[in-house]
Amino acid sequence: MTFAERYGPWAVITGASEGTGAAFAHRLAAEGLNLILVARREEPLRALAAEIKQTSAVECVTASVDLSSLDATAKIAAAVGEREVGLFIANAGADTNSSLFLDNDAANWEALVNLNIVSTMRNCHYFGQGMRTRGKGGMILVGSGSCYGGLHGMGVYCGVKAFDLCFGEGLWAEMRHVGVDVLNLILGRTDTPAHRRILEENGQSVPAGMASSEDVARIGLEQLPHGPVYNWGQPNDVAGYAPNSPDDRRARIIKIEEMSGAYVRKD
Repeated sequence: MTFAERYGPWAVITGASEGTGAAFAHRLAAEGLNLILVARREEPLRALAAEIKQTSAVECVTASVDLSSLDATAKIAAAVGEREVGLFIANAGADTNSSLFLDNDAANWEALVNLNIVSTMRNCHYFGQGMRTRGKGGMILVGSGSCYGGLHGMGVYCGVKAFDLCFGEGLWAEMRHVGVDVLNLILGRTDTPAHRRILEENGQSVPAGMASSEDVARIGLEQLPHGPVYNWGQPNDVAGYAPNSPDDRRARIIKIEEMSGAYVRKD
């Protein structure tokens, strides 16, 4: 199958208004996929959709949705309607609180949990149903290296990204049997407008060597068939900054599944 046949005809991207989300949108449009662009801010979404329509023949639908709201998936589903979604990219999930845990309202941390965990899980469940029925499709959960351990001032963010990592691996373990690809795209520092705003608010300079949004989109889509994990900037057989390599994590999942399956059959 071509890329569009495998992951089309429509793709949903959350956090699509700028940065890596916009880069994914441009690359998928070049592959011929129609787009449903989701983000909280409506004007940047409309501008992106207009830009894509000028350079490609694909259709673009925009949906202004707050992913930290508990009705986010229902609103996205309403925007999608009867369109066949073959690719879902969960790209929203940055922590804009920039504070210690006890120095911020609990409601703001709950919103971060809803954004990264509740909405991500519900969206994967909703779109995964159709993908499983059709026997093809893909999901990318854009994560962070923070998933591998707690950090000072980032306790909730590290926690939600750790959930996404384990959830994504479990989803890969299930969906690989029905022809659906799942990838945890674990990023380091990436040069996005949101990241630059956080650095500026904290009085920090822009570091050298950050990944570009365009490279993230390109490599993320290349790695999609090779889940469940890709650690940015590292070969899949190298652990690097993670406890173990993506290849080792994949082998562990498959081995445990084989052991569990043998036990069930034995009974």
